[in-house]
Amino acid sequence: MTIQTTTHLNFRGDARAALEFYQSIFGGHLVVNTYAEFGMPAELPGADNVVFGLVAAANGFRIMGYDVPGSSEGGLMGGGATRRENHTTVTEQALFVSISSDSLEELQGYWKGLVVDAEIVEPLAASAWSAGFGMLTDRFGVTWSISVS
Repeated sequence: MTIQTTTHLNFRGDARAALEFYQSIFGGHLVVNTYAEFGMPAELPGADNVVFGLVAAANGFRIMGYDVPGSSEGGLMGGGATRRENHTTVTEQALFVSISSDSLEELQGYWKGLVVDAEIVEPLAASAWSAGFGMLTDRFGVTWSISVS
Protein backbone atom coordinates (compact mmCIF):
# COMPACT_ATOMS: atom_id res chain seq x y z
CA MET A 1 0.00 0.00 0.00
CA THR A 2 1.25 3.48 -0.83
CA ILE A 3 0.21 6.98 0.09
CA GLN A 4 0.72 10.24 -1.75
CA THR A 5 0.54 13.75 -0.37
CA THR A 6 -0.30 16.74 -2.52
CA THR A 7 0.08 20.34 -1.48
CA HIS A 8 -3.27 22.15 -1.74
CA LEU A 9 -2.95 25.94 -1.96
CA ASN A 10 -5.81 28.30 -1.15
CA PHE A 11 -5.86 31.48 -3.23
CA ARG A 12 -7.78 34.75 -3.24
CA GLY A 13 -8.75 34.73 -6.92
CA ASP A 14 -5.38 33.73 -8.44
CA ALA A 15 -5.70 29.92 -8.50
CA ARG A 16 -6.06 29.60 -12.28
CA ALA A 17 -3.09 31.89 -13.00
CA ALA A 18 -0.96 30.16 -10.37
CA LEU A 19 -1.76 26.65 -11.61
CA GLU A 20 -1.10 27.64 -15.22
CA PHE A 21 2.22 29.16 -14.10
CA TYR A 22 3.22 25.97 -12.25
CA GLN A 23 2.23 23.81 -15.22
CA SER A 24 4.43 25.98 -17.48
CA ILE A 25 7.40 25.22 -15.20
CA PHE A 26 6.85 21.59 -14.15
CA GLY A 27 4.82 20.32 -17.10
CA GLY A 28 2.02 17.84 -16.72
CA HIS A 29 -1.73 17.88 -16.97
CA LEU A 30 -3.80 20.83 -15.77
CA VAL A 31 -7.35 20.40 -14.48
CA VAL A 32 -9.41 23.48 -13.65
CA ASN A 33 -13.08 23.42 -12.64
CA THR A 34 -14.99 26.57 -11.77
CA TYR A 35 -17.73 27.22 -9.26
CA ALA A 36 -20.13 27.75 -12.21
CA GLU A 37 -19.30 24.27 -13.53
CA PHE A 38 -20.29 22.90 -10.12
CA GLY A 39 -23.65 24.67 -10.04
CA MET A 40 -23.08 28.28 -8.96
CA PRO A 41 -25.14 30.66 -11.13
CA ALA A 42 -22.74 32.05 -13.75
CA GLU A 43 -23.85 35.64 -13.16
CA LEU A 44 -22.73 35.62 -9.52
CA PRO A 45 -19.36 37.18 -8.64
CA GLY A 46 -16.69 34.50 -8.37
CA ALA A 47 -18.53 31.94 -10.51
CA ASP A 48 -15.51 31.72 -12.82
CA ASN A 49 -13.11 31.17 -9.92
CA VAL A 50 -11.50 27.78 -9.34
CA VAL A 51 -13.27 25.31 -7.05
CA PHE A 52 -10.94 22.43 -8.04
CA GLY A 53 -7.54 22.79 -9.65
CA LEU A 54 -4.71 20.32 -10.11
CA VAL A 55 -1.37 20.09 -11.89
CA ALA A 56 -0.05 16.53 -12.10
CA ALA A 57 3.15 15.69 -13.99
CA ALA A 58 4.86 12.41 -14.85
CA ASN A 59 7.98 13.64 -13.01
CA GLY A 60 6.05 13.35 -9.71
CA PHE A 61 5.11 17.01 -9.33
CA ARG A 62 1.57 17.50 -8.00
CA ILE A 63 -0.08 20.59 -6.65
CA MET A 64 -3.69 21.57 -6.10
CA GLY A 65 -5.30 24.96 -5.74
CA TYR A 66 -8.60 26.69 -5.41
CA ASP A 67 -10.06 30.14 -4.85
CA VAL A 68 -11.58 30.72 -1.43
CA PRO A 69 -15.16 31.98 -1.95
CA GLY A 70 -15.57 35.71 -1.44
CA SER A 71 -11.85 36.44 -1.69
CA SER A 72 -10.70 38.32 -4.75
CA GLU A 73 -7.76 40.49 -3.71
CA GLY A 74 -5.24 38.07 -5.19
CA GLY A 75 -2.39 36.05 -3.73
CA LEU A 76 -2.27 33.21 -1.26
CA MET A 77 -4.62 33.00 1.73
CA GLY A 78 -2.69 33.46 4.95
CA GLY A 79 0.43 34.38 3.03
CA GLY A 80 3.09 36.52 4.57
CA ALA A 81 6.69 37.50 4.19
CA THR A 82 9.61 35.08 4.36
CA ARG A 83 13.14 36.42 4.73
CA ARG A 84 16.62 35.61 5.98
CA GLU A 85 17.93 37.30 9.12
CA ASN A 86 21.17 36.42 10.89
CA HIS A 87 21.52 33.16 8.91
CA THR A 88 18.00 31.97 9.81
CA THR A 89 14.73 31.88 7.90
CA VAL A 90 12.04 34.07 9.42
CA THR A 91 8.51 33.63 8.07
CA GLU A 92 4.89 34.56 8.62
CA GLN A 93 3.69 31.66 6.42
CA ALA A 94 2.17 28.47 7.71
CA LEU A 95 3.88 26.30 5.08
CA PHE A 96 6.42 26.13 2.27
CA VAL A 97 6.29 23.96 -0.83
CA SER A 98 9.43 21.84 -0.91
CA ILE A 99 10.78 20.16 -4.02
CA SER A 100 13.89 18.08 -4.41
CA SER A 101 15.71 16.16 -7.09
CA ASP A 102 18.92 14.19 -7.43
CA SER A 103 19.92 16.59 -10.21
CA LEU A 104 21.05 20.17 -9.65
CA GLU A 105 20.55 20.82 -13.36
CA GLU A 106 16.88 19.80 -13.15
CA LEU A 107 16.33 22.04 -10.13
CA GLN A 108 18.05 24.96 -11.85
CA GLY A 109 15.45 24.70 -14.62
CA TYR A 110 12.58 24.85 -12.13
CA TRP A 111 14.30 27.70 -10.26
CA LYS A 112 14.65 29.66 -13.49
CA GLY A 113 10.88 29.44 -13.99
CA LEU A 114 9.82 30.11 -10.42
CA VAL A 115 12.16 33.08 -9.92
CA VAL A 116 10.32 35.26 -12.48
CA ASP A 117 8.82 38.16 -10.47
CA ALA A 118 9.71 36.32 -7.23
CA GLU A 119 11.49 37.46 -4.10
CA ILE A 120 14.63 35.43 -3.49
CA VAL A 121 14.96 34.41 0.14
CA GLU A 122 18.11 32.31 -0.35
CA PRO A 123 19.85 32.03 -3.75
CA LEU A 124 20.14 28.55 -5.24
CA ALA A 125 23.67 27.46 -4.36
CA ALA A 126 25.63 24.75 -2.56
CA SER A 127 24.94 24.58 1.17
CA ALA A 128 26.25 22.65 4.17
CA TRP A 129 23.62 19.93 3.61
CA SER A 130 23.04 19.96 -0.15
CA ALA A 131 24.77 20.39 -3.49
CA GLY A 132 22.06 22.93 -4.18
CA PHE A 133 19.57 24.73 -1.94
CA GLY A 134 17.47 27.81 -2.56
CA MET A 135 14.33 29.46 -1.32
CA LEU A 136 12.05 32.02 -2.95
CA THR A 137 8.56 33.45 -2.63
CA ASP A 138 6.87 33.40 -6.02
CA ARG A 139 4.61 36.05 -7.57
CA PHE A 140 1.56 34.43 -5.92
CA GLY A 141 3.00 34.53 -2.40
CA VAL A 142 3.99 30.83 -2.22
CA THR A 143 7.40 30.15 -0.68
CA TRP A 144 9.35 27.33 -2.32
CA SER A 145 12.23 25.44 -0.71
CA ILE A 146 14.33 23.76 -3.40
CA SER A 147 17.16 21.31 -2.74
CA VAL A 148 19.25 18.57 -4.23
CA SER A 149 18.42 15.37 -2.35
